[in-house]
Amino acid sequence: MRFRLKALMLHMLASLAALTLVLGSLYLGWYRWPGWYLANAAQVILMLACVDLVLGPMLTFVIASPSKSRRTLTRDIAVIAAVQLCALVYGTVFLWNGRPLYYAFSEEVLQIVQAYDIDEAEVALARRQKAPLLPHWYSLPRWIWAPLPDDPNEQNRIVSSAVLGGDDVISMPRYYKPWSAGLPKLRGELKKVADIKYFSVLEKRSLEARMRAAGIATDRANAMAITGRGRPLLAVFDPATLALSTILRPG
Repeated sequence: MRFRLKALMLHMLASLAALTLVLGSLYLGWYRWPGWYLANAAQVILMLACVDLVLGPMLTFVIASPSKSRRTLTRDIAVIAAVQLCALVYGTVFLWNGRPLYYAFSEEVLQIVQAYDIDEAEVALARRQKAPLLPHWYSLPRWIWAPLPDDPNEQNRIVSSAVLGGDDVISMPRYYKPWSAGLPKLRGELKKVADIKYFSVLEKRSLEARMRAAGIATDRANAMAITGRGRPLLAVFDPATLALSTILRPG
């Protein structure tokens, strides 16, 4: 039993080190709050943790036996490690392809834009037009303004596409503008928490209570929803400077 427990602990430590290195790098680079929440990355992380920290070490515990030859034991553990590695690579690629690239203000809402939201053709088009806020493989999340174009025909085309589940302006880098350029428009779209449609009545009460606890007024137009794959969050701004004060979960 002692031999099995030692094998279990060593395998778990090795798995924890690999998982921490991968997830830590992704978190520090792209998935910091609110990225991991809005991208709904918890499900993938849970899958990786189950495979790498539970299933793999437990299988090692089962197959580890002092009566086995070193060669046989090494082979068995290598097979388990290979399965773990496949799961780790799959999860890493999934998280990489879904990494947050932008927090885009468009119309009346803030939205997370992930890497797989932007088609390669759109990137190529933006590059040809020398768009200033192009995404690159090394790009870290940026706050940007994504207004609809001035051309009414193009506006109608984009809106129709978005309504039917197609591309929206937030997935078209050629229309991106600096965050500072959109602040006047942002000011006009801020609302009181009670007037934001993305939250239920109970969620609004909870958010207002947390704002009051933080010393933030709830009777001023100072907030906007941030949407993504997970439940919407609430972004609260300083009405005077439009600096982001805090981001709150509704629950």
